[in-house]
Amino acid sequence: MDLSAETQVRKADHLRICLDEDVQFRQISSGLERYHFIHCCLPELDLQDIDQTTTFLGKSLSSPLLISSMTGGTDLAKTINFRLAAVAQRYGLAMGVGSQRVAVEDPELVSTFTVRSLAPDILLFANLGAVQLNYGYGLDECRKVVDLLEADALILHLNPVQECVQTKGDTNFRGLLDKIALLCEKLPVPVIAKEVGNGISAIMAQKLITAGVSAIDVAGAGGTSWSKVESERAQDARQQRLGATFTDWGIPTAECIASIRAVTASVPLIASGGLRNGLDAAKAIALGADLAGMAMPFLQAANQSEAAVNELVEVLQAEIAITMLCTGNATLADLKQSVSLQRHE
Repeated sequence: MDLSAETQVRKADHLRICLDEDVQFRQISSGLERYHFIHCCLPELDLQDIDQTTTFLGKSLSSPLLISSMTGGTDLAKTINFRLAAVAQRYGLAMGVGSQRVAVEDPELVSTFTVRSLAPDILLFANLGAVQLNYGYGLDECRKVVDLLEADALILHLNPVQECVQTKGDTNFRGLLDKIALLCEKLPVPVIAKEVGNGISAIMAQKLITAGVSAIDVAGAGGTSWSKVESERAQDARQQRLGATFTDWGIPTAECIASIRAVTASVPLIASGGLRNGLDAAKAIALGADLAGMAMPFLQAANQSEAAVNELVEVLQAEIAITMLCTGNATLADLKQSVSLQRHE
């Protein structure tokens, strides 16, 4: 089996396993449940006037929701991406696609990612694995995936645990920071550094910001465990055991947000990793995130129908709005600046 075929099979496996199997963290949560809002019984606000609009990387959004990077490279992935893009356009959301490496390897699969015709106005993120910069990829490949998608930014995803668990994973992460810095300098669109579910620490965030990344997606522990996913698709005992061993490896999402905001107030910050509803999203914003990213809830809805995704977005936005009203915050800026979110043990 050639490289592109192997990648396509892996993408199909990932989709199937995420939809059919329990691949959530077992012992580590996102940490958001440790926070609660102080209820405001008389907010002096009208729910209809709650303003969820925001901007990210210079683009206006109707609410702080990101349809996180998930998939591409298969017929089902194309259906899911197209449904998600149509809904993102309808509701003014941001969206990322899954790793486009498979489309670089096999141009026939480009169409499973190209959603811009359905979503001409959205904030759209291209996506490649940062480790591929050590495996023959460079500025040309990064520019290619951005151009193919007509993307507003490029996500470089960081996934050392997942790659190490895979039997044929790409495990050479040496010297990547310098290569990321060069890419940030040369690429004509912003670069976003994103983990895949194990979190980004404050120390690493500072290094990435110094290297020139324009935004950070913490993608913390507490949601889907890609070690568990790899364990489920294992073809040998070694991968199965390694995936199981590292199922609960990572930094909880809430800890990532709080620690990064303690060292930098300015970097655009995306919170993802275990967010499951609008209340989680509001907590992430109150902790200091600018966008709240979700993958699994959108994947499950998009696997059903476009209508199911519409319903999901409407309830997520309603949950955010109710949280804002019941904490006395009319805007997202008010929510960030308020002291209505408190930590408890």
